[in-house]
Amino acid sequence: MDLSIIIVSYNTCELTLNALRSVVDSQITYSYEVIVVDNNSTDDSVSRISQEFPQVTLIANIENLGFSKANNQAMKRAAGRYILLLNSDTVVNSDTLEIMVNFMDLHPEIGAGGCKVLLPDGGLDKACRRGFPTPSASLYYLLGLSKMFPNSPKFNQYQLGHLDPDQDYPVDCLVGAFMIVRRETIEQVGLLDEEFFMYGEDVDWCYRIKQHGWQLYYYPYTSIIHYKGASSRRRPFKIVYEFHRAMYLFHKKHYQQRYSFITNFIVYLGIALKFAITLLRNQLSRIG
Repeated sequence: MDLSIIIVSYNTCELTLNALRSVVDSQITYSYEVIVVDNNSTDDSVSRISQEFPQVTLIANIENLGFSKANNQAMKRAAGRYILLLNSDTVVNSDTLEIMVNFMDLHPEIGAGGCKVLLPDGGLDKACRRGFPTPSASLYYLLGLSKMFPNSPKFNQYQLGHLDPDQDYPVDCLVGAFMIVRRETIEQVGLLDEEFFMYGEDVDWCYRIKQHGWQLYYYPYTSIIHYKGASSRRRPFKIVYEFHRAMYLFHKKHYQQRYSFITNFIVYLGIALKFAITLLRNQLSRIG
């Protein structure tokens, strides 16, 4: 088996079906399997997926285990030389799978690769090629300095806005919406960290992959469409909480020992303030 495609679904029935249709319609000469893990959706996801795609391996959980645990479930059963994490709210181009497997075969030094990820309006999903969220990179991003100085490598450490999105290059971080990972890399690095429920697990994985000496590479000569945030629209507080908890977990795991008490205090205070402001905005929006 060349490629194991893993899709985690949660109340995204139509989007998941569209993602599967795009995979099945792909022009690919490599052997592949598809594993769908449903996190106890309350829509018709399980029945409709099993009816339309009986060839897909479907794991139906009785509770929402989160993105990391669900992907790990599938990876433990996957047989491919490569593992592709693919969001349920994506559509792949007909050549995407072929191009990315071929690219990985030609570059054995690359542990994980990602293609260009586009939003429905044609804009770039900037999460598809990022730097790590160091305290300085996060500060420049939150202060808006990356927008004020779009050509500055210093102020664009996080979203890499100074780099041409149509060129290929190594990056720190790819996005879990589309990430193809070499099996040997996973065997060395390990699975996703299940402390992360639904955000930050891809950043953490990329960090660990680089720690083990593998390259991560952005390869924009094929693309997918990402209907971003589809599975997170129904539970705003949970989503806001997990998003900010992921920031805390990542910094604590990878950066806390590298920075002073004062820097860590400022980082954690910033996360708490951002969390509170986001909740307040959501509440005001509901009232409005």
